[in-house]
Parts: sequence; C-alpha cells; structure tokens
Amino acid sequence: MSPQEFLQALRQTLGAEAVLSGDAVPARYHTDWSGTPPVAPLALVRPRSTEDVSATLRLCHQHRVPVVPQGGLTGLAGAAVPSADCVALSLERMPAIEAIDARSATMTVQAGATLQAVQEAAVDAGLAFGVDLGARGSCQIGGNVATNAGGNGVLQHGMMREQVLGLEVVLADGTVLPMLRPMLKNNTGYDLKQFFIGAEGTLGVITRVLLRLRPLPQAKATALVALPGFDQALAVLQRMQGRFGNSVAAFELMWDNFVQASVQWQQLQAPLAERHPLLALIDVDGKDEASLREAVEAVLGDAMEAGEVVDAVIAQSQTQAKTLWKLREAPAELNTQMHPPVNFDVSLPQAEIGRFAAAIQAAFDARWPGHHTLFFGHVGDGNLHVSTDGATVGGACEAVEAELYRVVGAFHGSVSAEHGIGLHKKPFLALSRTPQELAAMRAIKAALDPLGLMNPGKVF
Repeated sequence: MSPQEFLQALRQTLGAEAVLSGDAVPARYHTDWSGTPPVAPLALVRPRSTEDVSATLRLCHQHRVPVVPQGGLTGLAGAAVPSADCVALSLERMPAIEAIDARSATMTVQAGATLQAVQEAAVDAGLAFGVDLGARGSCQIGGNVATNAGGNGVLQHGMMREQVLGLEVVLADGTVLPMLRPMLKNNTGYDLKQFFIGAEGTLGVITRVLLRLRPLPQAKATALVALPGFDQALAVLQRMQGRFGNSVAAFELMWDNFVQASVQWQQLQAPLAERHPLLALIDVDGKDEASLREAVEAVLGDAMEAGEVVDAVIAQSQTQAKTLWKLREAPAELNTQMHPPVNFDVSLPQAEIGRFAAAIQAAFDARWPGHHTLFFGHVGDGNLHVSTDGATVGGACEAVEAELYRVVGAFHGSVSAEHGIGLHKKPFLALSRTPQELAAMRAIKAALDPLGLMNPGKVF
C-alpha cells in the first residue's frame, strides 16, 4: 500500500476532517518546546474518541506505519517530535472532563484535557489537583502522565504517578486496555498502568485517566525568603517541615542569576531591596490565613535569628502571592531569550545540590568564560533545573550537555527528574540506569510493541 492509499484508508475510517497531510499540517505539530528541528509528519490524525485512536493504531499496525503521540507539545526533551514517515496522533480533540466524584475525590478525564482545565474543575468541586507547572494552560493530562510530570506540588503530593488511580490505554495493535478502577488499593498481580506512566508514548497511547484529587486548602501563606547559602536553605526547609509537616506545599529555590534574568525578562520590580545569593519561594497550607501567616512569620523569625534567613516578605493577599510567584515563571521566557536555551532537568541527593551547582558554574566558567547559565528548581524534592544560553558558549550546546551530565554522573544523580528522556537525553540514559535495567525496559517494549511502531527512536 502506498502512502497515499494509506492516507485514504485513514480518511475513510476516521473522516476526512480528522486526517491532515502535507502542507495542511500546521507547523506547530512539527516539533515541541524542546527546540528540536521541526519535521513534517506523513499525517496528523486528530481523533475524537478512544475508538478513533484504536482504529488509527490498527491501521498503522497493519501497514507498519510508526505513531508519535502528541499532547500539548510543551515537552522539553523532544518526545513529541514527529518523523517524516509517521502519523502524529494529537489528542487535542479529546479534552473532556468526563466525571467528578467529590465523595471519593476522583476525576475521570480524556487525555487531551489541559492541566489547567483539570485544576479548575477540581476547585469547582471543592477539591484540588496535586500537580502544577508553568505550562498548565497548554500541557495536556495525557502528556503529563506519559512523562510522569512533576512541578511545584511534588513536595506535598508527589509526581504525576501518585495522582493516577487508573488509565485507559490503546496498545500498538489497537487493543484497548481498560484500567479505570477507582480504588486506592488493588493488589492483584502486576499494576499494568505503571508501565505507561513515564513511558513517553513508547508503549501505547493514553486516552483516558482516572485522577486522584486532594482536599482544597482552606488557606495558604506564601513567603519569599532571602538566603545566604544553600546549607541555610536546607536548614530553613527543615524548620518549615518540622513546624508544618506535609502542609509545606512548595519550596522553590532560585539562584541570583535566575532572579535577575526573571526581573529583566518579565520587567518585574526587584522583589527585595538588595540582591542575595538565593531566594526561596515557600507555600504553606493551613486553615486560617491570618494565623497561618503569623505562624510562618514566627518560624522565619527564628531562622533569621539563627542566621539562616537574611530577609523575607510574607504575602498579605492572594494578589501579592501571585506577584511573588511571577518571579518563578521566567522559564516560560527561555525560548525567546536564549539562542538557543540548553535546558537541563536533573535530580540529585538533596544535600548535594548546592555543591553540584557550584561545580557546574566552575566547570562552565573554565571552558566558556562569559556564559549565561541559570539555576533554579524544586529543591524540596531534589530537582534542579539549569539553563544555558547557547549563544554565550559559542553554540557548543552538545559540549555543554556532555559536561553537565558528566558532573551529574560524578554526583550519582539522574539525567532527568521530570522532563523525561525523549530524543535529547538518549545518549546519557546509561548514566542513570544500569545495563540490567535497560535490558528489562527493552524487554517490556518488545512485549507490548513488537513491531517498534510506538514513538520509535525515543528514550532508547
């Protein structure tokens, strides 16, 4: 069957409006936010139902056509970038919030629902969803699951994996795998849904998700805290968790180079009167805003007396809290301000993050004097983000990657904390996984996708 005959079969099965090809495929589907060079797929398929997805995969399996699942295209590792011979399968026309059960604190959604839509639907039901990240308005739940997304809420609620009670997945041959059971405990054999969480579309297409919701905080206190060094940051985190336990919802750390870039790029007012080596954004949940702010102020006062905190401001309203958090939103500007950005998402033993950042700064200073590198991250869960402006290292982006991952290996860290592997991190996967682990992963891939059609070339 020729490519044109295959496309005609797709159109006859799904309807002409669901299948685009050639110049009719908009450029936004040619790549994602990773900066990977764009590639036009053989076709863009936009199904409206699980049945459509199943029919698409059956045809692709029959004719040996690779499939690249696409969500909101906000990924930073290139997992959603198509190939010239593939069907790009976009879930954007499957955005439904299908059901919310406030009694059991669960929500069933189609994979194309945006994270923001899920968050807002949860709040409308008097509940909260435990994952949040900057691309919330564009990223889709299916992609969040496929990459095991993290973000700002991991410290309190865990990664995306912890929010998923069930999945519906379509396998490479079109088989629908229903796993939408609303139970916290189900100890019956293999937990099959776990194979697909973090698999980046290499094992199947996620079509529906059963999500676990959380109680909606009655009050929240937000503080911006200036710190003299990383050890002091850890000390403050320990103080906060010692006082508030799991109610510490976020502990975001920003090095001064990141703060200055954020202020400049977003045209913000300087958050404090003076510059400091580190700033931490801290969110704490509670029952009463006034008493919660008072308690946070007391803990920070003790930290200041101990020399752990140099300065601090506690938001007096939700508007002020949003203004403080705006400082942390600078990563959205990376693609327009760096040429190109070389982005890293690494995980390290929490106590080693400060030493690691210093080691990277020193290594880059030695090789690329004048480089522009930013450090920020979800330090409460050991996740550090690093971004280097490729223009300031003479375009030596691959050398920057090799150097940083070399140091990650020396610190026994992970080359990916929450962004996945995709295309960009394939050469470095072995730094974080043993040969035995990689062999087991390949065996799972071969069992579920024996023809190798699901997102080929990604991860492995």
